[in-house]
Amino acid sequence: MPITPRHERYRRTVGAGRRRPALIVLCLVQFMLVLDDTVVSVALPTVRDELGFGAAGLAWVVNAYFLAFGGLLLLSGRAADLLGRRRVFLGGVALFGAASLVCGIAQEPWQLVAGRFVQGAGAAMASPAALSLITLLYPGTQERTKALSIWGGIAGLGGTMGLVISGALTGLTSWRWIFLINLPVAALALVLLPRLVAESRATRRARLDIPGGVLGTGAVLALVHGLLQAGEASWGDVAVVGPLLLGVVLSVAFVVVESRTREPLLPLSFLADRTRAVANGATLLFSAAFYAMAFLLMIHLQTVLGYGPLTAGVAYLPYGAGILAGMWLASRAVTRFGMRRTLVVSFLISAAGLLLLSGLAPGDSYLSGVLPGMLITSLGCGLSLPVLTVAAVTGTTEENAGLGSAVLTSVQQVGGAVGLAVLVTLAARRSEALSDPTEGFALGLTVAAALLVVGAALTGLLRGSRTPRP
Repeated sequence: MPITPRHERYRRTVGAGRRRPALIVLCLVQFMLVLDDTVVSVALPTVRDELGFGAAGLAWVVNAYFLAFGGLLLLSGRAADLLGRRRVFLGGVALFGAASLVCGIAQEPWQLVAGRFVQGAGAAMASPAALSLITLLYPGTQERTKALSIWGGIAGLGGTMGLVISGALTGLTSWRWIFLINLPVAALALVLLPRLVAESRATRRARLDIPGGVLGTGAVLALVHGLLQAGEASWGDVAVVGPLLLGVVLSVAFVVVESRTREPLLPLSFLADRTRAVANGATLLFSAAFYAMAFLLMIHLQTVLGYGPLTAGVAYLPYGAGILAGMWLASRAVTRFGMRRTLVVSFLISAAGLLLLSGLAPGDSYLSGVLPGMLITSLGCGLSLPVLTVAAVTGTTEENAGLGSAVLTSVQQVGGAVGLAVLVTLAARRSEALSDPTEGFALGLTVAAALLVVGAALTGLLRGSRTPRP
C-alpha cells in the first residue's frame, strides 16, 4: 500500500526502534488469544471431574469462548477503527486477563462458563485491534509482508500449542494454570504497549452502525451456535436447525441493512475485492480442516496410542517445529513465486500430509506412523497461514484496518466451528458405527484433505503478483 503522510506521522510518533518490540508484544497477545481456542481440550475430563460438569454443560467450556470471540469480532473491529485501536486493544486485554483469573479460580461450572464467555469478548476486542495496529506500523509492502507473516505464523502456532501447553500443565500441575498462565502476558501487554504504540483511529469521523452491529453479531452467534450444537445432536434436531435458520435470516437482513445504510459496519464493496474475498474463502476452508485435524489427532494419541495428557502434549511439539519452518519459508516463497503459487503449493502439501495421517493403522507407532504425516502437514500449515493473512488485509488503510482484521478473524472462528461440528461429528459417528476409532479418524482427515484441495483450487484465482498490490 502507498505510504501516506498520515502513515509517516504515525511511524515517527511510534519511532523505528519501538516497532519491533511492539510487534513482539502484539504477537505474544495474539498467541495467547488463539491458544485459548484449544487450550481446554486436553483438560476437559479433569475439569469435569473436579467441578462436577454434566455432559452437555462441559461442551460450553469450549463453546462459550467460540461464540463470544466469533460473534463480537465485526463490531469490535469497527469500534477499534472509530474509537481508537490502542484503546480497544488494551480494554480487550484487560477484560481477557480478568476473565482468565475468574476461570482459574472457578468453583462452580457456571463460573467457568461465564469466565470463558467474557474471555471470548475480550479476545474479540483485542485481536482485530492488534492486527490493524501492525498494518499501520508496517505500511510498506515488503516490511508489512514480513510482519504479517510473523503474525499469521504465530497465530497458527498458538492454535496448535494450546494442546501442548494444556497437556503439560494438566499433567504436571493443575488445569487451573491453563488460565492463570494468561495473567503475566496480559499484565506485560498492559504495561508495555502504551509506551510502544501511539493511538490511531480513522480520520473520517463516523457513527458506529448499531443496527448492522446487532444483526452481524447475531448472525455469527447463531451460525456458530448451530454448528457447535451439531456436535452434540443430529443435524435434524431443532437445537441445530433453529440457530442455523436464524443465522441465515439474520445474515440476509444484515446484507439488506448494510446496502441501505449511509455508513455501514461492513461496506459490501469491501468484500468485493478479489484478493481479500479469495483469501477469506480459503481461510474458511483452511480453518475447518486444521481445527478438526488438531482435535482428531489429539484424540488418536490418547485413545489409540494410550498417551496421557503430558505425553500427548509433548508428542505435538514437532508440529510446532514444522509450523516455524513453514513460517521461515513463507516470505521467501512469496517474494520468489508470488502469493498464488505459494498458497496453492502449501495447501497441497498440507493435504498430502493429512492423507498420509489418514492411512494410519491401529498398530502403527508414533515415530513411523504419526510423525511423518504430522511434519508434512505442519510445514504446509506454517507456509499457508502468513500468506493468507497478508492477502486478507491487502488494500486496507488507516480507515478500515480494524475491519479487515475483524473479517479475517471472524472467518477463522467460523471455519473452526465448522470443522469441529462437521468433520469431528462425521469421524465420531463413523467410529461408533464400525466400533473402530481409526476408521473415524481416517474419514475426518480425508474430508479435511479434500477441503484443502478445494482451497488450493480457490487460491488459484488470486492474481499472480509476487507482492500484495497497493
